[in-house]
Amino acid sequence: MTKKVTRIQIHGQPKFIPLQERHRSLTSYSPRTDLAMEAHDLARQGGRTVNGVDEYKESFDGIEVTRVKVRTKVAERRLGKRKGTYVTLDIPGLRRRDPDLQERVTRVFADELNRLLDVPENGSVLVIGLGNEHVTADALGPMVVTKLFVTRHLLEYMPEVLGNGQGYRSIAAVSPGVLGLTGIETSEIVRGIVERVKPDAVIAIDALASRSLSRVNATIQLTDSGIQPGAGVGNNRKSLDRETLGIPVIAVGVPTVVEAATIANDAIELVLNQLREQVPGNAATALFDQLSTGEKWHLVREVLDPMENNLVVTPKEVDDFMEDVAYVVAKGLNVALHPAMTMEDADLVTH
Repeated sequence: MTKKVTRIQIHGQPKFIPLQERHRSLTSYSPRTDLAMEAHDLARQGGRTVNGVDEYKESFDGIEVTRVKVRTKVAERRLGKRKGTYVTLDIPGLRRRDPDLQERVTRVFADELNRLLDVPENGSVLVIGLGNEHVTADALGPMVVTKLFVTRHLLEYMPEVLGNGQGYRSIAAVSPGVLGLTGIETSEIVRGIVERVKPDAVIAIDALASRSLSRVNATIQLTDSGIQPGAGVGNNRKSLDRETLGIPVIAVGVPTVVEAATIANDAIELVLNQLREQVPGNAATALFDQLSTGEKWHLVREVLDPMENNLVVTPKEVDDFMEDVAYVVAKGLNVALHPAMTMEDADLVTH
């Protein structure tokens, strides 16, 4: 029996590789994504099931909320995500400046954060703005920190200003920078602050990476599993989580970048779909139809990686978007962290 083969060309050298061998060689690749829902989708490709993972979906007027709970060590290894709860807000309209939608997102975000945050009303929270403020697509954390209503100093020195703390938690915030600028691991800086300030919980804000172009600048993820700064772009740093800090760590992130391989793969799929409609049964689509969606993506990445062309890219509108999403996230944090703060109050302090 003749084996099916696929023909590829890398560095100008044509190669014929049996599909079975190609499938085995591609399984070592893993698309870079910080989103648990995408990792779950990848793990379920081909109709497979992942035991130890629960997923629920809910919709709110233009906002789709997906809750993924990773319960076991086996599921943790399959998804590449730590045990915990991951809440994803999918908001396609977030890319457009829509004040009404931003208001709805703020409310849903605050509600979901309160579900994850186990801190009493008189407790204290340290907010960490991760990322490089000099790189727009990586500046979400520092931008959010500048818009927070911090109260630790007020409650310590002028508690009467805030009604002696009724309805206001003690909030401190800092942007520790990145290793390349400070020479210090972010986890070391945060651990030192935690030991001194002794908060009840940490909230870490960071820009993320997605494997789907449609989710870039259109998604917010919250998780109680902590965060590993830089993981989405292959620049792993030490984790910030309950194990390393000794207190609960909530991570909040927005995907702002995607790999060039994802964009190329999406473009190829569009071209192939046009060919299927205009020239049914053509040889090009017949060849690629033998490959799964994941195998096509891996093939594109395999071609780009050796030539160092698999860039991590961000949309050209990232400047305006970062301002908008930083406002939404900061406003949601202000409302969630301070029970006495109304949406109108949050509008005044989130600037």
